[in-house]
Amino acid sequence: MAFLELVTIVVDEYDPAIDFFVNVLGFELIDDSPSLTNDGRPKRWVVVRPPGARTGVLLARADGERQVKVVGDQTAGRVGFFLRVENFDEAYERMVAAGVEFATEPRTEAYGRIAIFLDIAGNRWDLLGPN
Repeated sequence: MAFLELVTIVVDEYDPAIDFFVNVLGFELIDDSPSLTNDGRPKRWVVVRPPGARTGVLLARADGERQVKVVGDQTAGRVGFFLRVENFDEAYERMVAAGVEFATEPRTEAYGRIAIFLDIAGNRWDLLGPN
């Protein structure tokens, strides 16, 4: 058996990213521990995860010029992350009220309701729900 445990999102700073994912999107803070970079500098190991999910998101603070350049553009402008919710309208309204930027209006497709939103770094996500 195998499963995808973590995906990384490179962010500018840890605390605003934690606030966005936990307080705006409703994820759980799974881990926030001191750690070290490969060359011994301090960093944090920060993992958030939607309630009940197995796959988490590692929030990695950009370290160096190359990583700073990808903040908000990790998937070259494409939707790279997909958040499925049980109640689309409730999630959409809560996110709008919290100030989440939506790149598209909600629409209905054969596979369900969808709207594209931007995370705190500017990465594009699909908010997905049933019809």
